[in-house]
Amino acid sequence: MSSSIIINTALCLPTPDIEALIQGRLITALPRMFLRPGQTFALYPIDTLAYDNYYRASFLHVANNVVTHQGVLLQPRQLSLVAQTEQLQLPLLVDETVQVKVWARCEFCEILDHTANLDILSRLTIWAKEALQAIIQQRQQIFLAYLRVYQLPQPQDVSANLGQKEKLGKFIGLPNSLTASEVNPVLNDNTFAIRKLQLEKRQPPLHQKLEELEGALTLITNPAAKQLQQDIQIFLGWRRPLQPASNDTDVTWIHKIASVGNSSDGHSFEKLVRKSLLKLGFTGSKLNPEGSGGAGGMDFYCEYPYPVVGECKATKLEKVPDSTPAQLLKIGINHLGKTQYERAVKLIVAAGELNSFAKRTATENDMNVITPETLQKLVALQANYKNSINLLELKECLQQAPFGIADEKVNKYIDIINQDIKLRAQLVQLVKKYLENTGYECASVDGLHGFVAGASIKIQPRELHEILVELASPLVGYLGRIKGEDWRHDRFYFLRDLLIS
Repeated sequence: MSSSIIINTALCLPTPDIEALIQGRLITALPRMFLRPGQTFALYPIDTLAYDNYYRASFLHVANNVVTHQGVLLQPRQLSLVAQTEQLQLPLLVDETVQVKVWARCEFCEILDHTANLDILSRLTIWAKEALQAIIQQRQQIFLAYLRVYQLPQPQDVSANLGQKEKLGKFIGLPNSLTASEVNPVLNDNTFAIRKLQLEKRQPPLHQKLEELEGALTLITNPAAKQLQQDIQIFLGWRRPLQPASNDTDVTWIHKIASVGNSSDGHSFEKLVRKSLLKLGFTGSKLNPEGSGGAGGMDFYCEYPYPVVGECKATKLEKVPDSTPAQLLKIGINHLGKTQYERAVKLIVAAGELNSFAKRTATENDMNVITPETLQKLVALQANYKNSINLLELKECLQQAPFGIADEKVNKYIDIINQDIKLRAQLVQLVKKYLENTGYECASVDGLHGFVAGASIKIQPRELHEILVELASPLVGYLGRIKGEDWRHDRFYFLRDLLIS
């Protein structure tokens, strides 16, 4: 896979087509001639101005927002990629170079005529059905090339004068050869094989609604929307995860929880504890990280999915005094009333050892006392594996004895979560390995159960199915699922690794 490949030619394609190939949402191109399987070439972008009639509506936002820097237009005017004449009328470019970012290998090429199902082809690609019909009407046929696309080690500057308007869909010679490799494919082998088969058989998209949602999210700048869009793209097989571990922007402050808790900066520690509870999924009007607590007010209070009332105590050297749990008891009842207070989970996050009186007060009043280190471990787990912390399971943990010092039982819960994640990572790898060994495109539960049993993992078929469905959830997207008539007839395929940090 790491041997060098020398590239001497480039296929000229519209810039948005190449962008879609780079994103992984497209695996085909429309050359002007038949491509032989195994043929390798760079992809040379050519800018155009009008895409409204060429691309599907869900892709127009991408086409119109591609930043190219491919040249300054000398003759700006409205143009169409589906021209009425044999040659396309494109603007001239005056920049000396364009950037070539990827190379491709043709895996298959088919010739389509007026009998082709262009409706399904359009839904499986980025091109409008009307555009495909117009091309067939003009040329009597379409060459549909299936391309395996790879990133170049570094983008290469190539003369802009090479890509003249009449070269669109055709090859040009490169003035200097490019050295490429297969180290960085846009899609992994299994995902590409599944996408290729789907196109060859003209199978309708499995997740049309998700594709529409992904398109709508492009117009939203909210960070959460962008994260959801990335998750959907990974689930759809349009991209691979970029990082082996979490790229959560909250990681910086999460790593400060323990150090700040073991300092004399109580005010900053309160803020971090509230941010931690929000990160875990709690909500409530008393969780404003910038709000004030203590000194007559509760340090934090969670309202949903269940009430949690608590105190924070940052200490550098001294022991935690009895006043900390006593204050939680007094202020909690005063603010919430006895009934509501008793319903709530009681939590104290405190550094340092509790003195004997504080320990007794916390134990006898069903309070959980955890250290900043334990809280940091809990929140870091949530950041690394989104939604791994089940708040209802955490509630069950916190409501069970022993009370008082609760680090041990919370850490046991964290260990269980880590074991669950490890099991799921193993199952994802076994699905991947099973498909590689058998050459199948997808796997049944029974087939996978036998393979999993051979790997010394004890799990019942029904439980295995439940975990596979979880891993194939649209918002998780480690596996893909083809739903059958019942659970035994479901089929699963590999999408991406579940990487353990």
